[in-house]
Amino acid sequence: MMSLLQKPFSMFLQVLFFLLLICIPSFFAFPPKSSATSFGAAKYVAAEGNKEAEALLKWKASLDDKHSQSVLSSWVGSSPCKWLGITCDNSGSVADFSLPNFGLRGTLHGFNFSSFPNLLTLNLRNNSLYGTIPSHISNLTKITNLNLCDNHFTGNIPLEIGLLTSLNFLYLHKNNLTGLIPASIGTLKHLSILYLWWNKLSGSIPSSIGNMTMLTRLDLSTNNLSASVPPEIGQLESLVELSLSFNNLHGSLPPEMNNLTHLKILQLFTNNFTGHLPRNLCLGGLLVNFSAGYNHFSGPIPKSLRNCTSLFRFRLDWNQLTGNISEDFRLYPNLNYVDLSHNNLYGELTWKWGGFHNLASLKLSNNNISGEIPSELGKATGLQMIDLSSNLLKGTIPKELGQLKALFNLTLHNNHLFGVIPFEIQVLSQLRALNLASNNLGGSIPKKLGQCSNLLQLNLSHNKFIGSIPSEIGSLHFLGDLDLSGNLLAGEIPSQVGQLKQLETMNLSHNKLSGLIPTALVDLVSLTTVDISYNELEGPIPKIKGFNEAPFEAFMNNSGLCGNASGLKPCTLLTSSSKVAKRKSNKIVILILVPLLGSLLLLLIMVGCLYFLHRKSRERISCLGERQSPHSFVVWGHEEEILHETIIQATNNFNFNNCIGKGGYGIVYRAMLPTGQVVAVKKLHPSREGALMNLKTFRNEIRMLIDIRHRNIVKLYGFCSLIEHSFLVYEFIERGSLKMNLSSEEQAMGLDWNRRLNVVKGVANALSYLHHDCSPPIIHRDISSSNVLLDLEYEVHVSDFGTARLLMPDSTNWTSFAGTFGYTAPELAYTMRVNEKCDVYSFGVVTMEVIMGMHPGDLISSLSASAFSSSSFSQINQHALLKDVIDQRIPLPENRVAEGVVSIIKIAFACLLANPQSRPTMRQVASELIARWPPLPKSFSAITLEDLMPQTTVTG
Repeated sequence: MMSLLQKPFSMFLQVLFFLLLICIPSFFAFPPKSSATSFGAAKYVAAEGNKEAEALLKWKASLDDKHSQSVLSSWVGSSPCKWLGITCDNSGSVADFSLPNFGLRGTLHGFNFSSFPNLLTLNLRNNSLYGTIPSHISNLTKITNLNLCDNHFTGNIPLEIGLLTSLNFLYLHKNNLTGLIPASIGTLKHLSILYLWWNKLSGSIPSSIGNMTMLTRLDLSTNNLSASVPPEIGQLESLVELSLSFNNLHGSLPPEMNNLTHLKILQLFTNNFTGHLPRNLCLGGLLVNFSAGYNHFSGPIPKSLRNCTSLFRFRLDWNQLTGNISEDFRLYPNLNYVDLSHNNLYGELTWKWGGFHNLASLKLSNNNISGEIPSELGKATGLQMIDLSSNLLKGTIPKELGQLKALFNLTLHNNHLFGVIPFEIQVLSQLRALNLASNNLGGSIPKKLGQCSNLLQLNLSHNKFIGSIPSEIGSLHFLGDLDLSGNLLAGEIPSQVGQLKQLETMNLSHNKLSGLIPTALVDLVSLTTVDISYNELEGPIPKIKGFNEAPFEAFMNNSGLCGNASGLKPCTLLTSSSKVAKRKSNKIVILILVPLLGSLLLLLIMVGCLYFLHRKSRERISCLGERQSPHSFVVWGHEEEILHETIIQATNNFNFNNCIGKGGYGIVYRAMLPTGQVVAVKKLHPSREGALMNLKTFRNEIRMLIDIRHRNIVKLYGFCSLIEHSFLVYEFIERGSLKMNLSSEEQAMGLDWNRRLNVVKGVANALSYLHHDCSPPIIHRDISSSNVLLDLEYEVHVSDFGTARLLMPDSTNWTSFAGTFGYTAPELAYTMRVNEKCDVYSFGVVTMEVIMGMHPGDLISSLSASAFSSSSFSQINQHALLKDVIDQRIPLPENRVAEGVVSIIKIAFACLLANPQSRPTMRQVASELIARWPPLPKSFSAITLEDLMPQTTVTG
C-alpha cells in the first residue's frame, strides 16, 4: 500500500522541481512589475529636481547685486534640497521656499513658477524685490502660504491671484501696489488671512470679498480705497480682525456689520464715515481694540459697549458723538487706553475708577463734561496721562491724584477749577507736563513743584496765583516751556531761573513783577521766545538772543526796561553803586528845588499852553511832524499835502463805526478824503509811553516800503508818527482779504477757478518782486490769507508789512518769531534764522488754502516718516483724490483750467517741503506760473495727492 502511495508523490516532486528550474531564471531575468514602477519614479524625481534647481539658479542669476549673489552662495549643484531657504518634501520636490529678511534685490519676472508644482510656501518677506507680481504666479496651484510683504512691488494685484484656490495666507502688505483689489480674490474660499495694508490700492472694496467666509483677519488699511463698505462684509462672521483705517471710505457702515460678533480688533480710524456706529460691536464680548477716531460718526455710543469688559484700547476721538458719558460707560477692568476727545459728550465722571486697574491713558478733552474731577480717579493707579482739558469741570483738583505715581502728563486747562494745587500733586516725581492754565486756581505757586525734576512743560497761566515766583523753580533743569502769564505774581524774578539751561520759551507777562531782571538769566542759552510785558520791571535786559531778538510787544508796559532790543532805549553805563548814589543825590536836589521851582514850573506850563494854542490857530500839523519832508504825506494824483487833522476828521476821530479790520499791530479804518478818494488808515497800537514802537526802525521801514511800486503790492500813501496818533495810510482795496472772501459762501462762489489761479499768480509775483527785484531783498514774514487783499477785479494786493525785514547780505538774519500761526515755516519752531524760504512756505499754505477753500491745516498738521518724508504731509492723506480735496462749493475745473489747478498744487507741494533748501525760489515759482500748463497725466477725477507730490526736490 505504501509503495502505491509513494510513486505518485515522487512524480509530484519531480514535476515541481522542473517548474522551479524554469521559473527561477525567468524571475531574475524579468523584475516584477512593481519594481519597474519604482525605478521609473526615481528617474522622474531626479528629473524634477534638476528642473527645480535650474529654475532657482536662473532666478539667482537675475538678481541685481553682489550681496544677493553672496547670500545665495550655497546654491550650487543640482540638489536644491540642501540649499539655503529650500525645504523639500519626502519625494525630494521643493515644498518650502523661504528667504525672508535677506535684502535680496531683483524681480520675479525671471522666476519660473511652473517648475514648482509641489510648492506650498513662498516667503520672500522684507527684501528689496521690485517690479510687478507676475501673472504666471498662478502656476503655484498647491501653494497655501504666499508672503511677498515689505518689498517694493508695484503695479496691480494680478487677476490670476484668484486661481490660487488652495491659499490659506496671503501677505502683500507694505508694497507700492496700485489699482483695484481684483474681484477674483473672492474665489479664495480657504483664505484665513488677507493683508493688503500700506499700499496704494484704490477703488472700492469688492463685494466678492463676502465669499471668503473662512477669513479671520482682513487688513486693508493705509490705502486709497473709496466708496462705502459693501454689505457683503457682514458674511465674514469668522473675522477676528478688521482694519480699514487710513483710507477715503465714506458713507454709513452697513448694518450687516452687526453680524461680526467674533471681532477682537476693529480699526476704522481716519476715513470719512458718517452715521451711527454698529450697535452690536461687542455683542460677542470679545472686542479688544476699537479705533474709529477722525471720522464723522454721530449719534450715541453703542449700548453693546457698556459691558464690553474685554476692551483694551478704545478710540473714538474727533467725531460728533453724543450721549451721557456717565450712562454709556461702565467698568472696564482691562482698558489701557481711552480717547473720546473732541466729541459732544456730556455728563459727569461717575465711573467706578477703582476697577480701572490697567488704565494708562485717559483723554476726554473738548467735550461738555461737567461736575467735579472724582477723587476716586486716584484709584486707577496705572494712569500715566490724564487730559480733561476744555470741558466744564468745576471744583478743586482732588488730592487723590497724588496717588498716581506713574503720572507723567496732567492736562486740565480751560475748565472752571478753583482752589490751590494740592500738595500731593506737587511731588509727583514722574511728571513731564503739567498744564493747569485758564482756570480759577489761586494761592501761591507751590515751592514743592521744584521736586518735579522731570518737568518739561509747566503752564499755570491765566489763573489767580499770587505771591512771588518760587526760587525752587530753578531746580527744574529739564524744563523747556514755562508759562506763568496772566496771574497776580509780584516781587522780583528769582535769579535761580537762570539755571534753566534747557528753557526755550518763557512767558511771565501780565503780572506784577518788579525790580531788575537778574543778570543770571544771561545763562538761558536755549531761550528763543520770551514775554515779560505788562509788569513793573526795570533796568537792562539780559544780553542773549532770546531777549535781544524779542519784539517790542514782549517788553511793553514795564517801568523802564532798556537794552539792545526792538523798541527799547539803550542802557546808560552807570554801575549799580553810582545809580544808588545818583538816586540819593536826586532826592536831595528835589527836596531843595521843589519849593523854589514850583511856582516857576506852574508859570512855564501856563506859557506853554498859551504858545500851543497860538500855534494851533496859525498852523496845522503835518503828518510827518516836519515840513517839506522828502516823503511828505501826499496822495498820488493830488499835489496838496494831507494834514493830520484831515485823517482825524475822515475817520471821525477813529470812531469804531469806521473800523474795517483789526490786527496784532493796529486797527484799520475806512476814510474818505476831501478829494473823494477812499483810503485805509491803520492806527497802530501805542506803546507804554504813547510813542510809536521803535520809531527809528518804523520810519526806515516806511521809507523802504514807500518806494515799492508793484501792481500786486498795496500802495502806501504816507504815515503819521505824532505822539497822539501813529498811523499808516494805504490805498483802499474794495473786496477785502482773501480769507474773508473764502470764508463767505457767496463770495467764495464768485472766486471761480480762473480767478483763483490769478490770485496765486498775483501773490507769487509780489513775493518774487520783493525777494529778487528789491535791493536788499525784502522778506514779508507774514504771508497769510488775511494779508492778501482783492480789489473789484479780483486782483491781488499783498498788504501788512509790519513784520517785514530787509535780508541783509553777510548777516545771520536771526529774528524773533513773526507771522501767523498755521502759515509759518516749520524751521521757525527750532531756529529763528529767517530767509526768503520762510515766505515760500507761507505761499504754499496760502496756495493750498485758495484751492481747498479753507486753511489746509488737516492736510499738513501731522508729520510722519513716509516716502514723502521731506514734506510736511502725513502718510494718511497722500492717497486722497484731488477732486475730494479741492473746494466743493464751485464746479470741478475742466480742460486748461484743470491743468492749471494740478500744476499749481504741484508747485505748492514743492513750496511746503520741510527742508528750506529744497523749496523753489519765488522767481522759479513765478516763472512756472506764466509757462504753459502741461497736460494732465490722467483724468482729473483720478488724480491723487500723491500723484502731485514732488519726486525730486528743487533747489534754489
